[in-house]
Amino acid sequence: MPDQDAKNPNRWLHSTKTKYEFQFGYSRAVRHGNVIRVAGTAGLDEDGNPLKGSIVDQTRLGGRLEDTIMTRVYVSDVAAIESVAVVHGDFFRDIRPATTIVQVNFIDPRILVEIEAEAVYGGADTKQPA
Repeated sequence: MPDQDAKNPNRWLHSTKTKYEFQFGYSRAVRHGNVIRVAGTAGLDEDGNPLKGSIVDQTRLGGRLEDTIMTRVYVSDVAAIESVAVVHGDFFRDIRPATTIVQVNFIDPRILVEIEAEAVYGGADTKQPA
């Protein structure tokens, strides 16, 4: 459940309460008004460990997607981009957000993929003429 920012009632902070969020001073996601930003998020289990399995297993995350306007996908191995693209397409093929895919070295070598997203809350509710 998100926490309302005590200093700004229009801002909601989403946290998994890991030690790193406190140590670095960040939130997994922030909603300010109708803008939502989701930080680079790896597929982690309830203990904060990277999910075991393939890059496809780590890419499958849930949530409402219709308001997504941008995703950034970070992969540890460029050879795996095609596998990640298939999963990304399963979720976003009809939404088609702007997307960037980048190869990186993760702090934890067990992490194979991390995803950031930006959305406009309620953005898909009203269709605007092109």
